[in-house]
Amino acid sequence: MKKLLSVILGATIASSVWANDQSFEQYVEGLKNEARNKGISEQTISAAFANVAYKPRAVTADRNQPEKRLTLDEYIPKAVPDWKVKQAKELYAKHKKALERVGEQYGVQPRFIVALWGIESNFGTFTGNYSVIDALSTMAYDGRREAFFRKETMAALTILDEGHIKPENMKGSWAGAMGQCQFMPSSFLSFAADGSGDGKKDIWDSEADVFASAANYLSQSGWINSRTWGRQVKLPRGFDTSIQGRGEDQGKYLHEWNELGVTRYDGRPLPKLDKDIKAWLIAPDDANGRVYLVYNNYNVLMKWNRSYYFALAVSHLADRIVL
Repeated sequence: MKKLLSVILGATIASSVWANDQSFEQYVEGLKNEARNKGISEQTISAAFANVAYKPRAVTADRNQPEKRLTLDEYIPKAVPDWKVKQAKELYAKHKKALERVGEQYGVQPRFIVALWGIESNFGTFTGNYSVIDALSTMAYDGRREAFFRKETMAALTILDEGHIKPENMKGSWAGAMGQCQFMPSSFLSFAADGSGDGKKDIWDSEADVFASAANYLSQSGWINSRTWGRQVKLPRGFDTSIQGRGEDQGKYLHEWNELGVTRYDGRPLPKLDKDIKAWLIAPDDANGRVYLVYNNYNVLMKWNRSYYFALAVSHLADRIVL
């Protein structure tokens, strides 16, 4: 049985290694040439690709992502267990001064910074052990999303060329998401910030840089500091759920949702604000599952990760961080 498994696995790897009618080594030479044409230094190219290796486990992980879908009632308790809430509160208290300074600088409530940190990497404890260059080169070579991963490979090389981290320390997930806030390299170049003032942007080991980078991402993506993310609501019987969604034409002001019979989860009317705000109705499972009215800040979280479940996990954790 072991021998048969070995043969099958070997065949799978071999077929993948020759997927582009060239060897992985030949493909890497093409990446090097592209990097040179983009102005990456020869020293960086040599160091980054010195021990580059094809990672079949990355391709397997990409092709075999879990198909079973949990409902929100199943997912939220798993993503935001009580122990994570407790740890989030402890870490918020520990870094309170730094978090509040960053929050004020970028206009982002610190609880959302901590929540993103917790959901993305369990507060920096699960960041991935793949060499980012290995992972991105492998995924580009695999070919299914080649343009995207080639672009990310070039971005990773730019980060190395700017001296933010050494190649051997540039670790991440099988898809190349890096550090404690799990930025893809292109997001790093757009949003990473030097929170410690040492001239580097270290999202791997500097918590100050992690906080500043997360806050900068939200700020530049349209975060509104005076607002929260949304709320769970109840729909009246027979409600037309076809009007749900995050399209611009599907957003309505709170007073309009009130008039349609949407209430807070406890049945009370939606809040009446001095300045009415737009909200969108989402029902990620269906109208029989959890239903939410979400605001602009939730849409910003969706720019970070285009998953309703991810954004709701961050939002629920942020709501529970009360010192």
